[in-house]
Amino acid sequence: MSVLFTDVLLWAPDEPSGMTGPTDLLVTGTTIAVIGATARAAAPADVRVVDGRGHHIVLPGLVNAHFHSPANHLKGAFPSRPLETFMLYESPSDPALTPTPREAYLRTMLGALEMLRTGTTSVQDDAFLTPTPDPEVIDAVMQAYADSGIRASVALDQPELPDVEKLPFLDDLGTDDLGLGLGLDEATTRALHAPAPASAADLLDAYDHLFRNWHGAADGRLTAAVSISAPQRVSPEYFGALDDLSRTHDVPLFAHVLETRTQRALSHPSSGQPRFVGRSLVRYTADLGLLSDRVNVIHAVWVDDDDLDLIAAADAVVAHNPVSNLRLGSGVMPFRAMRDRGIRVALGVDEAICDDTVNTWGVVKQAGLIHTVTGDDPDRWPRPAEVLEALWAGGAAAMRRDGRSALGTVGHVAVGAEADLALLDLHASAFTPFNDLRGQLVYCESGASVRMTVVAGTVVAEGGRVTSVDEDALLAEARELHAARRPALERTWADADRLRPAYAAVVRRAAATDLGLPDRGIAPAHRTTTNGMTA
Repeated sequence: MSVLFTDVLLWAPDEPSGMTGPTDLLVTGTTIAVIGATARAAAPADVRVVDGRGHHIVLPGLVNAHFHSPANHLKGAFPSRPLETFMLYESPSDPALTPTPREAYLRTMLGALEMLRTGTTSVQDDAFLTPTPDPEVIDAVMQAYADSGIRASVALDQPELPDVEKLPFLDDLGTDDLGLGLGLDEATTRALHAPAPASAADLLDAYDHLFRNWHGAADGRLTAAVSISAPQRVSPEYFGALDDLSRTHDVPLFAHVLETRTQRALSHPSSGQPRFVGRSLVRYTADLGLLSDRVNVIHAVWVDDDDLDLIAAADAVVAHNPVSNLRLGSGVMPFRAMRDRGIRVALGVDEAICDDTVNTWGVVKQAGLIHTVTGDDPDRWPRPAEVLEALWAGGAAAMRRDGRSALGTVGHVAVGAEADLALLDLHASAFTPFNDLRGQLVYCESGASVRMTVVAGTVVAEGGRVTSVDEDALLAEARELHAARRPALERTWADADRLRPAYAAVVRRAAATDLGLPDRGIAPAHRTTTNGMTA
């Protein structure tokens, strides 16, 4: 069905006010067909008419450029911890937690519902399907996205190496230089050396299934991507194989890079990781010839000038996850240094377990706020227009839906663009009284003003409800299933409690090491010295 928006305002980033109109906009098929006075005459007889009444605005649908759906059922489950210990609880490879296809479908749907209600129309899901990406589970994830109506690009985030090859300072864990008196017990040693649940060959078979069955599905609304998880978590051979897939299909490659201080410490001479000594993970990736414009450099908190120059030269896109970075104490990404180099920045929720919602508006607001603590000249703090550019133009670039590939374009309201749209009411509380569109979108909007969400020309949410599926039934089923799963989850969390001291010692050792970089928004009083005392 075609949709005709009448008497609406339109997002127009080049205009001083950020908008034009009131005017009319016609959607036919999956794209925006007509804008302006001829839209009504061009509309077919069975068109659905949406009256904007002069105070509703059509925005591009929000782009959640980085996400992990498998943790959708764990919002608020854990206290804030550094990533290296947090991951013990977030994604255990315990076979007892192997999801059924229905469980994978439901937990994926939880995130899709929340995104669609609040105006997010596109998501890049870096899905860690532990312990291994079974084809039936892959199908369930993709079917959830197909049924919900959202636009999704999905990769399989599976480390290929054991933890002993990913972490620094493991040689120090048996010593007392941290004042911990920590030795490695048998269970911890076994966990550090345990092989990844799936081999590179197994993972490439899973990717073959993903691409053959789902790339371009749902009339192009669903696509595959590839993920190395992080450079230190995979071999150069597997990294290269995924880069080949990315190049062949012209799809993004997801890579978590320098998210934490501990990851930066891999380059330190005392790290015990010869792959990385003397070069950062960005330099390592560039030296492999694998840093390209297809790479989504995720987080990039602990980067230096050389790293930023390499990212800029490769024309890679950085996925900024400010809420997650705060939740896990990772630090503050150098936003202005990236903008100065012309690096494109996108915005991501990361995941429900370290954002505690799947609402992209919260990320937008935090991106507008967190960089004020970095000590920069206030004139260099992010402006609302820059944050919104990251949301839409940056998100489109991350997805390779900005005109560089054969995929349709998203992130703007223009004839020929994909009809991925959010209709907001400017008489809602976030905009009353109305002062400045950009400022109120960044600092005031929470998703409560969204009245309609359209993806690929189809209305999928309206009046705060997702209309593409039976939302109430799905939520009730998810509650029941998760309650039954709770005892198994708690058993894995108890196992993680026993492993945490060793991983926490690695984090403390990294905090005590001079890495030659300023702290990324982490107060010096919270740094720990080698004797275990705070500095």
